[in-house]
Amino acid sequence: MEPLRPVSTPGRGRDLRLDFFRGLALVFIFLNHIPHNVASWLTNRNYGFSDATEIFVFLSGYSAMLAYAAVLDRRGLVVATIRVLRRVWQIYATHILLFVVYTAEIAWIAERYMNPLFADEMRIAEFLDRPHVVLIEVLLLKSRPANMDVLPLYVVLLLAFPLVLVAIRRASIATLAAALVLYVAADVFRLNLSAFPSGEWFFNPFAWQLLFVLGAWCASWHGRPGPWRRIEPDLPVARATGMILFAAWITATWTFPHLAWTVPDWLARVIYPINKTNLDVLRLLHFLAIAYLVVILVRPEARFLRWRITAPFIRCGQESLAVFCASIFLSFTAHFLLVEIDGSPLAQIGASLAGIAILFALAYALA
Repeated sequence: MEPLRPVSTPGRGRDLRLDFFRGLALVFIFLNHIPHNVASWLTNRNYGFSDATEIFVFLSGYSAMLAYAAVLDRRGLVVATIRVLRRVWQIYATHILLFVVYTAEIAWIAERYMNPLFADEMRIAEFLDRPHVVLIEVLLLKSRPANMDVLPLYVVLLLAFPLVLVAIRRASIATLAAALVLYVAADVFRLNLSAFPSGEWFFNPFAWQLLFVLGAWCASWHGRPGPWRRIEPDLPVARATGMILFAAWITATWTFPHLAWTVPDWLARVIYPINKTNLDVLRLLHFLAIAYLVVILVRPEARFLRWRITAPFIRCGQESLAVFCASIFLSFTAHFLLVEIDGSPLAQIGASLAGIAILFALAYALA
């Protein structure tokens, strides 16, 4: 997939799993961006270490490889690089436009309903105080409101993708090893990009690049039996299942504190903190366990991918840039309505269903 955009025209050769899981991740992101939303219990965030972000970044790398490797083969490296840079500009321009409109929405609602906490909660108070300073930092991708961290991460990862593309083609294992070394170095030496007015990027690109490169590496085997197919499935399936069950147990203790006693002190010292910014190894392993089982159990010709109920998710996956941007506006709108009008569980479910319906309608309208 080219993240946030379909990578090929629909047809017999298209792998609908990419579109479906990308669309599902977008819906999960929307639900998770609504604070204290009972409907977010439908997402994978509450049942393991990883969440929809890992799905999105992995599929971004996978799709980028499918899209630009074909250009590399047909037109050469120069044209492929130009195509990548053009996509970078599209994502960057979209991010800036999204910032302007999203900030205007938050500021208007905060003033209209006399609730300045909205500006603080969504991290735009600094912009409202010093717009001439913060706007420069926004253009440099160093400042952004809450829930707008994914696009800057993708801009940076895609900027480096021409090198990744060539490296995977010439020495795929060495490229994967280099990405792993950078991932470890980011943790050991605390590598990250600085944010404004303080701190660092929420999604550390030096760490998250591993998942992006891994997705591209897997896509290099697209249509061929990858190395994972040569392994007898029983042992990897058992280990992947064990990892998923382990993550479900640990996360259950977060939701139900009375179960915390089941986690031994020595284990807690080993696994905590489970850091999202630097893509903690447990988050990575949990996602890989899920991805492996999906590859083994969900075939490209799976019947459920042709069901009517899954079609809207596939459409969202095919129109993912617009759907992602719309989800940012809708999640804040839902949050505002739940805070100012009705925050009951029934209202949370209603706002979530209404938002999903709008995302589906938008995807179909664009398609």
